[in-house]
Amino acid sequence: MNKLALFVTATLIGGLGGFVGSALGNAFNALFAGGFIGGVALSPLTAWIGVKRGWIDASRFWPVAAGAAIGFLASATLAINTLSSPVGPVVATTLTGLGALAGARLGAK
Repeated sequence: MNKLALFVTATLIGGLGGFVGSALGNAFNALFAGGFIGGVALSPLTAWIGVKRGWIDASRFWPVAAGAAIGFLASATLAINTLSSPVGPVVATTLTGLGALAGARLGAK
């Protein structure tokens, strides 16, 4: 398993989903809700990329997808609650990747 690639991919895709969701949600006066929905919807794409690239076994698809989505929820929640600090949102960005790695680890056979 290529842990670094999985971590970076999950972090970037979760961030992209949050960004796109926020932009779309802003059109409906639902900036934060859109960010949450976009990130959770796109984070599982990490698992698909991981399987296609050979970074994870196909049997780990669902645990990685769930881990990335749960990690994004934790990340977004932490970032929103620590906006007054520069450290909180920066640290929070790692949680999507860590969730994907935890899913890969827990889904190991």
